[in-house]
Amino acid sequence: MRKIDLLFAEYSESHRNTINKLIHWICVPLIFWTMLGFISLVPSKSICLIYIGCISFVSLVVIALITLFYMRLSFLIGFIMILIMILMESFAYGLNTRFEQPWLIYLIIFVVTWVLQFIGHRIEGKKPSFLKDLQFLLIGPIWLLGYVLKKLGIRY
Repeated sequence: MRKIDLLFAEYSESHRNTINKLIHWICVPLIFWTMLGFISLVPSKSICLIYIGCISFVSLVVIALITLFYMRLSFLIGFIMILIMILMESFAYGLNTRFEQPWLIYLIIFVVTWVLQFIGHRIEGKKPSFLKDLQFLLIGPIWLLGYVLKKLGIRY
């Protein structure tokens, strides 16, 4: 069995309850986005692209490192996730330029979504996977993507 399938199987162990899964479908992307949002606030030079907006150099480095992690697991998932992260970064750029204190918006969303995640795991009756292994913080988003790809009949 491939490493990505083993990670997905282990992650799935604590994500079987319907309510917990629903909470994760909402909260995991938001948490991932807020983390990229926080990173986008680190002062650094930016690269501006037509139709996307600007991406800070720090964000670009973080996205590249995360993409390398994903690419080692699955080229297709890594490729799709880099597109998703650039899109998320574009939304973060929009928020950062329109609000005086974007960090406060990220913080509120981050805290509320983590509270909901822990409520979901309380309902599930199992601890979050990342408490056992921190890499599961990065597995959550691709676990959702893997589900979508399977439903579409696309092998990752």
